[in-house]
Amino acid sequence: MTNEHLVVFITAPRGEGEKIAGHIVEKRLAACVNIVRGIESIYWWEGKVEKDEEELLIVKTRGNILDKLIEEVKKVHPYKVPEIIAIPITAGNRDYLEWIEREVNG
Repeated sequence: MTNEHLVVFITAPRGEGEKIAGHIVEKRLAACVNIVRGIESIYWWEGKVEKDEEELLIVKTRGNILDKLIEEVKKVHPYKVPEIIAIPITAGNRDYLEWIEREVNG
């Protein structure tokens, strides 16, 4: 059961996180999304160093719907190449993991 659950990190421009989070929760692709506001990202983009204020979305979901989650995020995300990375949940509160299982369709 533990490998069936994921934490997915998505960065978004400041002010866009709530729209993206609402979209994927309404689509039942995530049981919960935390929005961490006020992060600063420094990265390479198209040959130069960029610096932006962003928000970090922490998504709790199931592994079997990751492709659909990525597809839906890309529909509403303003970036050409949005950061969407997944990490397996290897252990946790069984009740919480079962809740994720119940709330995410897929």
